Amino acid sequence: MTECTPKEMYRAKKWQKIEILAAHNRKNMKVAVVGATGLVGKKMMQVLEERGFPVTEFYPVASERSIGVPVTFCGKEYKVIGMDQAVALKPDVAIFSAGGATSKEWAPKFAANGTVVIDNSSAWRMDPAIKLVVPEVNAEVISTTDKIIANPNCSTIQMVVALKPLHDKYRIKRVVVSTYQSVTGTGKKAVDQLMNERNGIEGEKAYPYTIDLNLLPHIDVFTDNGYTKEEMKMVNETKKIMGDDAIRVTATTVRVPVMGGHSESVNVEFEHDFSLDEVRALLSVAPGVSLVDDVANLKYPMPKDAHDKDEVFVGRLRRDETQPNTLNMWIVADNLRKGAATNAVQIAEYMKAKNLIGSAGVPA
Repeated sequence: MTECTPKEMYRAKKWQKIEILAAHNRKNMKVAVVGATGLVGKKMMQVLEERGFPVTEFYPVASERSIGVPVTFCGKEYKVIGMDQAVALKPDVAIFSAGGATSKEWAPKFAANGTVVIDNSSAWRMDPAIKLVVPEVNAEVISTTDKIIANPNCSTIQMVVALKPLHDKYRIKRVVVSTYQSVTGTGKKAVDQLMNERNGIEGEKAYPYTIDLNLLPHIDVFTDNGYTKEEMKMVNETKKIMGDDAIRVTATTVRVPVMGGHSESVNVEFEHDFSLDEVRALLSVAPGVSLVDDVANLKYPMPKDAHDKDEVFVGRLRRDETQPNTLNMWIVADNLRKGAATNAVQIAEYMKAKNLIGSAGVPA
C-alpha cells in the first residue's frame, strides 16, 4: 500500500479548506496517471505526492513503448503499465495527460469501467456534455454522473482564476489578452531545443524557428479566421468556465524562451465601475490568487517566481485611461502546475471531498 502525506500545509482560504478536508478523508483510493513518463505526467505525480492525495494504489500508465519503464512515486519505484491493464484494474480516478487522440480512445473505456477520468488534453473541453472545470471558479458544476472531467488550457486556467472574483463583482464585458508562454507548454522537445540553441548544439526542433533570443507569435496551428487554436481555446473556454457566453474575448498567444511559467497581459472591460483599492481587496482574498502589486518597490509577478508554485500571481493593476470601467492587469502562473497538474489534482481533491469518487462514489 502507498499513502503519501502532505509536504506542506496550504493557507486556509475557502478552496484550500476543501483541499485539506480531502487530504484527510482517507478511504482507499486507486489512482492512475496516464502519460506518466511525460513532462506533465511527471508533474502530476509530484503534485499528488506533495499535496498528500490519499493514494493507496498507484498505477503509472503510458504507451506501449514505455511499458516497464520505472518511475518513482512517494519514494517507491513502479513499472509503467499499458492501457488495457490499467482499465482492467479499475482505478477510482485516472488523470490523463497523453494527448487528445489517446484521450478520445481510452477515456470512455476507463469511464465505462467506473473510473473518473480527469483529462488534460483538448479532446473533451468543448463537448457540451463534459464539464470544463477550474475548481476555484466552477467546481460546483460537477455532479455524481460525471465520469469524464475536462482540464482547461493552461493559459485559460490562470486567467479565469484571476477574473472570477472581478466578474462576480463588476460583470465582465470584454477581455483582450496577450500571452507570453513558456516552452515547457510544448514539452520536453521544446525545452531541449531552447537549451541546445543556448549552448550552440544542433538538435531536433519543436518549433519552425529559433526560440532562444526570439519569440514566436504562433502557438498551435492557424485556423481559417487567422487566429491560432490556442487563441480560440482561450476565447471559447473562458465563456464555458465562467458560464457566460456574453463575455467577449480576443487573444494573441506568444511563445517565449522562458521555463518558469506563462505570463499574460490582460485588459478587461466591466459593466460597472471599480476602484483599484477594491480590486486589490478582492484579489487579496480570492482563492488561488497571490497579489503581488507594489510597483513603488518593483514588486510584480514574474515567471521565475511562479516556478513550481500553485498560486496564480497577479499584479501591475492599473486603470485603462483610454476608456471607462477598464482594468489592466498582469497574470503569471506555473503552466505545468496550476496550468495542468495542480488543477487536475484539485478537481480530484474536490470530488474526493464531496464523495464523488472512491468507495462512496457512484459507479458508472
